[in-house]
Amino acid sequence: MQTNGRRVERSLGAVAAIVVVTAGLHLAAGIVAPVALALVLVVTVAPVGRWLRAHGWPAWLSTLALLLVLYAVLAVGALTLVVSVARLASLLPTYADETGQLLDAIGDGLARLGVTGDEIASTVANLDPARLVALADSVVGSVASLLTNLVFLLALLFFMGAEAAGYPRRLASLAVDRPNLAAALRAFARGTCRYMLVSTIFGLVVAVVDGLALWALGVPLPVLWALLAFVTNYIPNIGFFIGLVPPMTLGLLDGGPRTMVLVIALYCVINFVIQSLIQPKVVGDSTDLSVTVTFLSLVFWTWVLGPLGAVLAIPLTLLAKALLVDTAPQTRWAAHLLSARPHDTVPARAAAGTGPSAS
Repeated sequence: MQTNGRRVERSLGAVAAIVVVTAGLHLAAGIVAPVALALVLVVTVAPVGRWLRAHGWPAWLSTLALLLVLYAVLAVGALTLVVSVARLASLLPTYADETGQLLDAIGDGLARLGVTGDEIASTVANLDPARLVALADSVVGSVASLLTNLVFLLALLFFMGAEAAGYPRRLASLAVDRPNLAAALRAFARGTCRYMLVSTIFGLVVAVVDGLALWALGVPLPVLWALLAFVTNYIPNIGFFIGLVPPMTLGLLDGGPRTMVLVIALYCVINFVIQSLIQPKVVGDSTDLSVTVTFLSLVFWTWVLGPLGAVLAIPLTLLAKALLVDTAPQTRWAAHLLSARPHDTVPARAAAGTGPSAS
């Protein structure tokens, strides 16, 4: 009884600690999110520095190349985002008349369905075209606030990237005292690299195909929607729907219902085949996380860190798994529940023929 009581106390203590840490991460999301982004970027790009050193580059030159790659990735992403959002903000007001006509058509349709006039007025007021402009302004403001944290992110990338070459030696030293922790962190780095590589490749394919399809249909800002498709490709399970809504809506305003239907059809065919049939299989093999776990991780990390948590949900889940599940033998049973496929394991005693029936 005392043993069971101690186990219950330890379990309750662990749950309480997780709740407190989660609440702290949520409150400090403005700091934790850039740190998480910098960590994932450095872990993803670190193999570049190792490859250069393996091919005879000096340590300082390979580190400099690693930092240049990190800053180039960040600069291209930030510049593309700022230019695209600015163009969107300038384009939305030109569709005020089309949006008003669409809202009038929606109001007429609701009236034919028996919806009262007050309810129609309330619905149309919530869909006021001016709200689109206000939404665009808020998006621009969000981008501006993100740029204010850019200095912090650049500093993080510099320090983490400069120390990336020493991480393997640090893990080797850690393995002397904590071999399980060192092995778990190595597994996290490998899984994160594979996931980011796979997601980046598939994201580029989806972005190019979607962008060309939208350009052929005449939907405005195809580059912006291609960029959105690339970013949302890192969001598990629901990224497809997030990337579909804006070009679908703009296609309706610019080209009418026919263009909207074509956008939906093309996205469903392209993105369903790539993101729903091919990519989950490859991602599941690279991360060994079940579909249910990836969806729950999306919800959890989005609540903890905001929109950036949705993009980093899988790497952060891999880090949490490495620290909480893979480091101790008594918690490794949870890996079987998190895995994308059952592990065919045989207990050591039974395999050795020393079980109760082995006599």
